[in-house]
Amino acid sequence: MESVKGKHVLIVGATGGIGAATARLLAGSGAQVFLAGRNAEKLQQVATSLQLPSNRICVVDVSQAASVEGLRTAYFSVFPAIDVLINATGVGIIRPVEQLSEEDFITSLHTNLLGSFLLVKAFLPAMKETKKGLIINIPGVLGKVPMAGAAAYSASKYGLTGMMQSIREELKRTDIRITNLFLGGVDSPFWDQIDLRVQREKMIRSEEAAKAIWFLCQQPASGVVSEMVLQPFNHQAI
Repeated sequence: MESVKGKHVLIVGATGGIGAATARLLAGSGAQVFLAGRNAEKLQQVATSLQLPSNRICVVDVSQAASVEGLRTAYFSVFPAIDVLINATGVGIIRPVEQLSEEDFITSLHTNLLGSFLLVKAFLPAMKETKKGLIINIPGVLGKVPMAGAAAYSASKYGLTGMMQSIREELKRTDIRITNLFLGGVDSPFWDQIDLRVQREKMIRSEEAAKAIWFLCQQPASGVVSEMVLQPFNHQAI
């Protein structure tokens, strides 16, 4: 397995439960991490806990091209290259289709799908220059298996899965890896605003999900983990 020590890693969505836990693991393993997220206060808290300098964080709205371009500029003003891009961003709007508004649907697509596209557009060229790198996205299991009430969310995550599979085909003559992590229910702040009966005590812990990402950052030089599925036994209430 490859070591993450000394590698330049960008974690987008570092203010979420999974992103923050991943940042702690990677920084603790010697990676040079750069953190981005929507919430400036939470971002600073994570950076402070890791003793990161202020130039290694950037507030970003991934659904806006100008904001992602600002992140790209901020990142490359600090690091000369990018070895790993971890996209842990996302919004979850879970409700029956008759209660789903056009705005809900567009917000899901803009953040979960368009945002992922903009990140790849911004950082893939630097990987192409060196013909190596790793991009990890987290479509979640709803990007593989649909669930009632998740029409907008699944549409965005299925789109993310298909988009990254297509991009993978474009990169066959390089050593750039594309990995999709299909996580099931993770007990994180993601569920705080979702009106769905679940048993959060039976969910995967954020720290365990982060360990999966940490593992994926250390893929062997001779191969690639195209996808990983990690889900709890059962967390939906009966």
